[in-house]
Amino acid sequence: MDLESSRLKFVEISWDDLEDIHRLHSLPEVDEFNTLGIPGNIEDTKEIIRTLIEGQTETPRKSYTWKIVNKETNEFIGLAGMKLSCDKFRLGEIYYKLIPGYWYKGYATETAKTLIKQGFEYFHLHKVEAGVATGNTRSIKVLEKAGMIREGLRRKILPVRGKWMDNYHYAIVEDDPR
Repeated sequence: MDLESSRLKFVEISWDDLEDIHRLHSLPEVDEFNTLGIPGNIEDTKEIIRTLIEGQTETPRKSYTWKIVNKETNEFIGLAGMKLSCDKFRLGEIYYKLIPGYWYKGYATETAKTLIKQGFEYFHLHKVEAGVATGNTRSIKVLEKAGMIREGLRRKILPVRGKWMDNYHYAIVEDDPR
C-alpha cells in the first residue's frame, strides 16, 4: 500500500531499502530521541527491518512502514510508519524520521498529515496517536501543526542511550477539526 502527498511518495519498505535505512538509523542527529540506538553494522539494521518486512504478509496487518521519497528528486528522505490496534478501539500510532538535510522544510508535517489522513480515511480509525520525547521540540511542533493535541505525559518511559526520558502523548480523533 503506497501513499502520496503533494511533494512526497510513501512506498512500503523492501530489502532494496536496507542501505538507505541503515544510513538513516546511523545518523546521530536522528538517534537523539530514538529508542533503537545506532546500529553497530548493517546486519543490525537488517534484523530491525526483517520483522517489518515479514509483517507485510500478516492478516490482519498490524503495522506499515514506508520509505519517504521526494517526488521531484526521487531521493530517499526518511521513514514513516503506523501501528494499528486491530481491535474495537480502532487506534493507530504514527511515527516518522527524516534525514536532517530535510528538516525545517515542512516534510515532517506533510508526512504526519498524510499518515493521519490515511488512518481516518483508509483504516477507519477512531484515533491516531503519537509519542514524542518531551525534549524533542521539533517533533512536538510537527504534531501540533498536524492537528494533534497533547493529551498527557508518560514519565520515564523511553530508554534512550542508557537514560529514561519522559514522553508526551499526542492524539487526534476522527471528529476533531483538521
